Amino acid sequence: MTITILAVGKQHEPHIVEAVRLYESRLQRFCKLEWILLPHAGNNDAAHAKKAESEAILNKLRPDDIVVLLDERGQQMTSPQLAEKVNEWQTTVRGRLVFIIGGAFGVDETVRTSVVAWSLSKLVFPHQLVRVMLLEQLYRAYAILNGLPYHHS
Repeated sequence: MTITILAVGKQHEPHIVEAVRLYESRLQRFCKLEWILLPHAGNNDAAHAKKAESEAILNKLRPDDIVVLLDERGQQMTSPQLAEKVNEWQTTVRGRLVFIIGGAFGVDETVRTSVVAWSLSKLVFPHQLVRVMLLEQLYRAYAILNGLPYHHS
């Protein structure tokens, strides 16, 4: 299965690169991972940026994708619950499993209404850090599914 991370923002910052590489290397035995980084649409006009970035996100999606938006208002899950969802998604996906990390102003309703919304926390985190947190949680989910000792419940 291919997992695509579609993120609005710049390339990984230098302090993030090592953590991203660590979890990418751990995940490679379970899935193929690809990144699509979209540029910010500008920070002066929040409504314009949100609309433009949402359009760019939708243009990258395919009809057979399963799409998960990371959003603090989404459903919260435990790690075992996420593992169950990953297992469900990988058995039903015909295309890619796509995780969206929106821009600083989030995404508009055109994106929100067509996806599953998942919350890592009710807290808001820097988007570069969310990239690492997502990779770690995906690795943890696969570790649970494969009986690896990484996750201790």
